[in-house]
Amino acid sequence: MTTLALIGAGAMGGAIGARLAQTGITLRAFDLDAAKLAPLTALGATATQTAAEAAHGAQAVILSLNAPHIVRAAVFGPNGAAHGASPGTIIIDMSSIDPEATRALAAEAATHGLAWVDSPLSGGIPRAATGQLTLMQGGEAEAVAKAQSLLKTLASNQTHMGPAGAGQTTKLINQVLCGLTFLAVAEATALAEAAGVDATRIPQALAGGRADSAILQEYLPRFATRDYARTGRIDNMVKDLDGATAIARAARLPMPLTTTAAEVHRLLTAAGLGGEDQAALMEYFSGPKGPLQ
Repeated sequence: MTTLALIGAGAMGGAIGARLAQTGITLRAFDLDAAKLAPLTALGATATQTAAEAAHGAQAVILSLNAPHIVRAAVFGPNGAAHGASPGTIIIDMSSIDPEATRALAAEAATHGLAWVDSPLSGGIPRAATGQLTLMQGGEAEAVAKAQSLLKTLASNQTHMGPAGAGQTTKLINQVLCGLTFLAVAEATALAEAAGVDATRIPQALAGGRADSAILQEYLPRFATRDYARTGRIDNMVKDLDGATAIARAARLPMPLTTTAAEVHRLLTAAGLGGEDQAALMEYFSGPKGPLQ
């Protein structure tokens, strides 16, 4: 049987781990907060005391973490995965971190005899639960092919985009499109409400037209009903849009729409809504009684 290690069992990592455990994978999991492992052990996963212990005997180590320094510590720090993994093990980083840091991590992994595949995702918790994630991957072709085989129960679309860091760059492009679309759909919802149109009927009215999108269909009803159940975080979008604009600045590329979207998300974060779902963008349009006024 396939044995995989999972490092990081937060909201997204927990969803990844649950899907793997439910599809016959032997899963060894580690998180600094041991309480987060309970839902996975209930599904048959083995909780470990360290990342090194989780990596021992695994064909690949999956990471779902929040920042480059956390990824580095989880893999190369004391009791990190690199100290338990066998040579040739693939490190599959499903975190969303910057491409430059990813290239440095991949180079360091090579000195330990480990392969590195950056494999950030799109689709969030709902798509992880059904095995329909979209994965964009960077790394050596052989390692990526193996990673794709191991992740086939998680994803319906996997694309090798190039060398290490290419997956993370593609994720930033994805986030530019998502960040702008979230904001556009929230703004359109506010316009419908101000004009007296039933916003909840807009997804049906626009289905199949040029304005249709997965975000419109999923999020406009949530914007209209103020359903803020969390499947993502506004402050994570700030991080990703800032990452995209940093690349643009280095290339002297203007990105006025992305900059605006980043500032709206940053404003919400400053108002204490950074940990809320993207649906909380409606608070930007909430009027004089809203938290931003």
